[in-house]
Order: sequence, then C-alpha cells, then structure tokens
Amino acid sequence: MGFALWLDEELAWAQGTHEYRPMGVAVIHSGGVFTPRDFRRSLRAPGRLDPRFAGFFASLGEVNAWLRQRRAQPSQGREKKLRRTPIHFIPPF
Repeated sequence: MGFALWLDEELAWAQGTHEYRPMGVAVIHSGGVFTPRDFRRSLRAPGRLDPRFAGFFASLGEVNAWLRQRRAQPSQGREKKLRRTPIHFIPPF
C-alpha cells in the first residue's frame, strides 16, 4: 500500500495505491486527517507533475502524521511554498 499526497491552502488530496486493487482518491480539508472511508474510486487526483504534489508515503498513518507535523510548524513561508505556480507551455514547432 502506498499514498501520494497533494496540498494547497484549503484542500488535501490523497491517492491510495495497491498492487491489485486501487483505493481511489480522498479529498479533505488540509487541517483534517484521512480515514479509509474517505477514499472513492470515482474521484481523480491532480497529476504527479502538479506543483501541489507533496510526496509519497508508505501508509495512511504516515500521511496523517506528516499533516499534523506540518500544522504544528509556524506558517511563515509555508503559504508561499503552497501557492500554485503558473505553468508555461512551450508551443510545438
């Protein structure tokens, strides 16, 4: 089991992956915690190249522990880091 996490100022997305049965995606408030009941196969997560991508985690417990630690840190500079950066497309030649 593994989890990918995306964050912005208000929302957190987690995508659960498993070898033979994907868990789906869960979306919660960034101040909350994920539970297995939050995951839906019908939801879609942002792409891996999205600037809001926070990383991969081995378990849901690790995701929630990381979110708690992040909330405990002072918010200086964090808002700047979480803002979505503009994407510049290179036109095809």
